[in-house]
Amino acid sequence: MSFVGKKFPDLNVNAMNEMGDTFSINVLEEAKKNNKKVVLFWYPKDFTYVCPTELHAFQEKMSEFEKRNTIVIGASCDTAEVHFAWLNTSKDNGGIEGVTYPIIADSNRNLSSRLGILDIENERYDDETGHITVDGDNVTYRATYLIDEEGTVFHESINHMPLGRNVNEFIRMIDAYSHVQKHGEVCPANWEEGKEAMQANSKGVASYLSAN
Repeated sequence: MSFVGKKFPDLNVNAMNEMGDTFSINVLEEAKKNNKKVVLFWYPKDFTYVCPTELHAFQEKMSEFEKRNTIVIGASCDTAEVHFAWLNTSKDNGGIEGVTYPIIADSNRNLSSRLGILDIENERYDDETGHITVDGDNVTYRATYLIDEEGTVFHESINHMPLGRNVNEFIRMIDAYSHVQKHGEVCPANWEEGKEAMQANSKGVASYLSAN
């Protein structure tokens, strides 16, 4: 189920920060109470290969997100303790030392299940025992949610596990949505900050196309 145009789930989950503090976080409330946009990105597992490259890539762009009044939050189904161990592992050893944004520890899978982003290849119910057997790792795909100041999702994407994300594209999407919020114009294909947008009517489209 897509959450675009809908409020992000109102759910408290555990998270870990670089100081080793475990705390409860509600992504919807983080956006609303701080009047900020949120980029929430999910990755499959700590201590893997593509995942640390993404966490470091988001960290490298923290100043760009902050300039855009945007909070960055990472998330996986690992426990808070595993997150803390990874945060204390050097980059040279595959760790994420130096990451400063919070990382959700959705070990009970409450939020990822609500979002429908878990890698569950097959789920079987045993009538005799009443047990459910799940094939697959039951971890998340590389799902990303951009959430506005009211807690409404304005972009979501899901990558298969081998495919790392382009962090710059999320910055572009935030710029585009902010432009729409401020000017009421729509942003055409490949739009970037500083480029011409257009009015959402036939004259606006015709004017834009003739100029480009």
